[in-house]
Amino acid sequence: MNSNSEIKTLLEKFILNQCTAEETEQVIAYFRSNNLTDEFPTVEEVKNLLSEMPKMEEQKADSIFDSILATAKEQETVIELQPRKSNYRKYISIAASVLVLLGVGLAYKQGFFSKSTEATFDFKSSDIVLQMEDGSIKVISENGKVQVHDKNGNIIGNQDGDKLVYENQADSDQLAYNTLKIPFGKKFRLQLSDGTMVHLNSGTTLKYPVKFIAGENRQVYLDGEAFFDVAKDKKHPFIVNADNLNVRVLGTHFNVSNYPEDPATDVVLVEGSVGMYRSSEDFNADKSTILKPGFKGSFNKANASILTKQVITEIYTSWIDGGLTFRNMAFKNIITKLERRYNVTIINKNEKLANEKFNASFKEESIENVMSYFNDVHGINYTIKNNQILIN
Repeated sequence: MNSNSEIKTLLEKFILNQCTAEETEQVIAYFRSNNLTDEFPTVEEVKNLLSEMPKMEEQKADSIFDSILATAKEQETVIELQPRKSNYRKYISIAASVLVLLGVGLAYKQGFFSKSTEATFDFKSSDIVLQMEDGSIKVISENGKVQVHDKNGNIIGNQDGDKLVYENQADSDQLAYNTLKIPFGKKFRLQLSDGTMVHLNSGTTLKYPVKFIAGENRQVYLDGEAFFDVAKDKKHPFIVNADNLNVRVLGTHFNVSNYPEDPATDVVLVEGSVGMYRSSEDFNADKSTILKPGFKGSFNKANASILTKQVITEIYTSWIDGGLTFRNMAFKNIITKLERRYNVTIINKNEKLANEKFNASFKEESIENVMSYFNDVHGINYTIKNNQILIN
């Protein structure tokens, strides 16, 4: 087991109960050599380890799924051809095996092993939530001060107001992840253990290691939008995973926007250099898309293509200081971003308006002033009651 792909294949076979006796011993040896467990690893432990590895390629998942279906059909044929030689208990055993295999296959098909299963977070809540490595939840108040502890009770970070700072503690040989979840209407700052500063926009989730491992890439997982000021470390590339896109840097300033409603994941480079490539592939300096300062790279979620163009970077980073900018954006998408920014509910009854595109920029404006602007300039009629806006 020298390569990650070989390890991953073996772990996947272990979960599917397809390992030979020799392969099972290899899995046990791998867990023991990496201090992951002293005992026989459970399926849950193997699944958790797989969830931290790069996502399985869709083609491979489909292949496993098809293989499982073929196995199921073979089992069904045996049942049909030899009904009198099989007893009731054997029927139940075979049926149970088929159901388990189909269940695991469907899980791969639907991507359940690509990410750890987590409770749904209500982004319309008022709480910033920190999820610990054991799944426990800590509520963060922007005006408070909190010490963050690991599962052994050691202090690993300190929160003061809208900033959480992780300690650059002694080297660790095992990754442990925390996850920050920022609700609508709020922003937050996070300093990772390597000194990297991350500005998190509203409606954003970031999963990150409590401590980076020597000799390994520094990888974090982003859903939403964040601005990264990455601490330089040429020996340990910093990688932002945004679903099917990886963004690789050594030390630089850049913005990544990866909201689910947007057709593309946008990466805007302010300083330095970044590489963009599919998360199912390895970085290749000759083949991956390399951005220069002042350029935006857009990863099309539908066809995985990457287009680049020169931009005014301040337009895409103004949110850090309270700015709000729309460029050639459909009003239905503007509504989503306003709901996220101000934590309001907007009901649009003007269907014709939904697909009209607008350009606008605001600086620390209230939602009342933003809606007033659209009314004055574009003739949008609306009413505001509590946290609900009705557009007629």
